[in-house]
Amino acid sequence: MVKKIGVLTSGGDAPGMNAAVRSVVRSAIALGLEVYGIHDGYLGMYEGRIERLYRKSVSEKMGHGGTFLGTARLPEFADQEVREKAIENLRIYGIDAVVTIGGDGTYRGALALSKMGIRTIAIPGTIDNDIAGTKFTIGFDTALNTAVEAVDKLRDTSSSHRRCSIVEVMGRNCGDLAIWTAIAVGAECVICKETGFNLEEIIENVTKSAKSKNHAIIIAAEHMVDINELAREVSERTPFEARTTVLGYIQRGGCPSAKDRVLASEMGVKAVQTLVETDETGVCVCDEGEIIATLPIEKAINGDDTAPVLEKYKVFKMLW
Repeated sequence: MVKKIGVLTSGGDAPGMNAAVRSVVRSAIALGLEVYGIHDGYLGMYEGRIERLYRKSVSEKMGHGGTFLGTARLPEFADQEVREKAIENLRIYGIDAVVTIGGDGTYRGALALSKMGIRTIAIPGTIDNDIAGTKFTIGFDTALNTAVEAVDKLRDTSSSHRRCSIVEVMGRNCGDLAIWTAIAVGAECVICKETGFNLEEIIENVTKSAKSKNHAIIIAAEHMVDINELAREVSERTPFEARTTVLGYIQRGGCPSAKDRVLASEMGVKAVQTLVETDETGVCVCDEGEIIATLPIEKAINGDDTAPVLEKYKVFKMLW
């Protein structure tokens, strides 16, 4: 029977992580459990930086971006000796189970702990929306709105100077952020893992756009193309002068949207209920649209989440 649970955030931060931690803490206390915050993810677990959390500990945290618990990456967590030391620290505090909040790397760490006898539940927190099995991850909606707002502002300058804005967004392993942004801002082209890069198609679309409007927008996922080289090609071969903008880490920051706050709250409650009401371990919480459910972490890690991205790309292509 679970009496004490630990909660951590790991990997890249995402808006809504604080709301998820708050949800875990509040719902666990409501069910009579003790909750312990593990600072800086698996690194803090390994170093024993753990403290008990109370209702007051998470007050006024809902609307804050980032994660008050801190986050870090610990590649060495793949080593069994490192995990054994981390588990030893959990046992010092009497922690029976752990709720982890993060992306793919966080999921792999949670699965490894589960296989070593620690009950684990993972919550998807990543702006890339790159976790299979869940419709949305915590942080995606906020990052999307941040990107759209930035591109909308860039459009004003592009239109005034008859330019093509090439905007790089995050999402190297999943094109959701790029494609959703492209649809929302009325872009001419989108470049991401799922769509690939076709220079001639881009030149054709931008040239066509010049006949009906005085600006163009290209959205590119990070590490897909050298956007400065692309800007040179666009400037030389289309009526527009191209300029590049890398949004970078600005997409991770800011207050979480209402959608991310609600999703994080629902997922936190589901994680705690799963620990209390079932014997499940090594599972992750997922948004199935109508309900919040659980799925084995292995299925999420090995699952293919390209189909939803390609469906959105079909919508984008119809709007060219």
